Amino acid sequence: QVQLVESGGGLVQAGGSLRLSCAASGGTFSTYAMGWFRQAPGKEREFVAAISRSGGSTYGADSVKGRFTISRDNAANTVYLQMNSLEFEDTAVYYCAAGARISIWDYWGQGTRVTVSS
Repeated sequence: QVQLVESGGGLVQAGGSLRLSCAASGGTFSTYAMGWFRQAPGKEREFVAAISRSGGSTYGADSVKGRFTISRDNAANTVYLQMNSLEFEDTAVYYCAAGARISIWDYWGQGTRVTVSS
């Protein structure tokens, strides 16, 4: 059983940056693809970004391309989401997920809230 704990959320002004972290435990981190999702108030959860087990391949939603970067440190069992040029529309609870492969997500964190003030 994999446990995921997100951190790094908070309040930031539009145009600012935040770096989210997701620490994994209870499994072999390097065997899992990792992803970030978000859920804005009144909306469904949506895909943000994903990274392959080795970190060699990354994927991002069109809405965040050029602004958000996903990365991972397999030695530290941690995945990151660097968020730059934040917009009001990025306000959401951000969730980390782990899966045997990208698009099949088996484990989820509890989320960290990001609020962008306009």
